[in-house]
Amino acid sequence: MQLPKDIKTKRLLLLVFSCSLAGVIVGGTANWAESNSCLQASTVTNECLTQDQTTKTIEGMSTGLIVGAGAAFGAAWQHRHED
Repeated sequence: MQLPKDIKTKRLLLLVFSCSLAGVIVGGTANWAESNSCLQASTVTNECLTQDQTTKTIEGMSTGLIVGAGAAFGAAWQHRHED
């Protein structure tokens, strides 16, 4: 069964959006948790004290965004070639 092109495009955009959003949440949370565990370690390093938690969280979120979008495109590409 062939779906119209506009429905396929909407499905792809929804997949990319949802995977990117999941990546942003997971990446931001992971980097935030890493920063917190660094500060709570028994021996705190100089790097740990000088890094900005907000910057590290945003870096994790942007990495998650890219990884999530890449995963969505990869899944769509694989699904396209299976048909």
